[in-house]
Amino acid sequence: MPAASASGIQPTLEFIPPNYTPWVHRLARWIFPWLIRQQGIAKLHTENAETLAELFRDFQAGKLRFILAFRHPSTNDPFVMSHLLWEAVPQAARDRGIRLPDWPHTHFIYDRGIPLWAGDAVAWMFSHLGGTSMQRGKLDRPGLKTARDLLLNGRFPLAAAPEGATNSHSEVVSPLEPGVAQMAFWTVEDLRSAGRSERVAIVPIGIQYTYLSPPWAEIDRLIDTIESSLGLTNPLKTTAPTSPEEGRYLRLYLLGDRLLDLVEQFYQTFYQQTLPIVDLPDPNERMGQRLKNLLDTALRVGEAYFGVTNTGTVEERCRRLEQAGWDRIYCDDGRSRCPVERGLANWVAAEATIRMQHMRLVERFTAVTGRYVREKPTAERFAETLMILWRVTTWIQGDDTSKPPQLGKQAVWLRVADPIWVSDRAADYKANRRATLQSVTQEIHQSLKNLIA
Repeated sequence: MPAASASGIQPTLEFIPPNYTPWVHRLARWIFPWLIRQQGIAKLHTENAETLAELFRDFQAGKLRFILAFRHPSTNDPFVMSHLLWEAVPQAARDRGIRLPDWPHTHFIYDRGIPLWAGDAVAWMFSHLGGTSMQRGKLDRPGLKTARDLLLNGRFPLAAAPEGATNSHSEVVSPLEPGVAQMAFWTVEDLRSAGRSERVAIVPIGIQYTYLSPPWAEIDRLIDTIESSLGLTNPLKTTAPTSPEEGRYLRLYLLGDRLLDLVEQFYQTFYQQTLPIVDLPDPNERMGQRLKNLLDTALRVGEAYFGVTNTGTVEERCRRLEQAGWDRIYCDDGRSRCPVERGLANWVAAEATIRMQHMRLVERFTAVTGRYVREKPTAERFAETLMILWRVTTWIQGDDTSKPPQLGKQAVWLRVADPIWVSDRAADYKANRRATLQSVTQEIHQSLKNLIA
């Protein structure tokens, strides 16, 4: 029998309610610009911030309620969203002569798992900035109830990332979860039940990162680093690229090919999995299909252990596995356990932690297609793909704490779309809820795609 993990079972994951505190908000408005610079972000550009200024004016006047549905390509997104809300919108309001009695801010939904890796300080800050936690892998009744109440009665609008998680791609919008549209329609119904006349809108927000100048030298050094971790030496010795650009792309392709080889062998050898042979003429399509097969295999290994179904999208399967693991780890409800019972529970928690790694591997590759760089070989797309490979290879080696390398100074583009007026579709929702939710979710998705330059 293996020894119990050092940490063992953990207290159950409690809902973290919002506790907006004005002085924390003021402190964050002073600190966050410094944090933005620390992340290598040198410039921030905003487009159509005046639309948000007008919406905040009407919100504060009690005329409407709205949700900000923002893209989520990076863990830096909360910082850059703070710039949009706390600096760009007030400036746009001043430029347009719009009076805002209250400083622009939002309540926001965040994944309950974030404090597990970011720490209790982040949980405290999120709560005191007005954030509310949500467990994505189950019906989180306290989280849903609170988010619904904030959208109906909160001091501020509500912000949420309909993609559900970061996808590490500035120019790819992942499939959206329907929760944003659902909450908006619930609010329409709640307002009607309360005899209130506010309109309800969803406002898509695009976030896109670019480099001030292409960091090709840093990109080449990062390729060297990843090649070393994968045991690749002189990978182009049998190939003569036609140009430095083609040589760089070939090296990137060989990184992916080598990583796929190693992980495929891992699942075939140690988990007795059989992966289908992919015989496609286009090498990028072939790599994309191999990756798709590998991710499905990794999920199936985890699903077999936890005894959960393998239906739904990759994102849904990941959330289901995450929740199954959490149920085994965060299960210490305070009841008395004898030492042997606790030891067995610790054993289960330790194994669940390991088995969840199959899902974590998939999470890191969810948005990768095999075509992203080939279609548009910019420094941004090279860098984003290499950062995914760097994170995966360092994580597989047991290092999940190293700070990712900064390849160069970045600019961020924040683009505000025209609002989607959900209240105007109340009759459609009443007639066919599922179809209307799908339609509005698709409209949000298309709007976010349109905000990519």
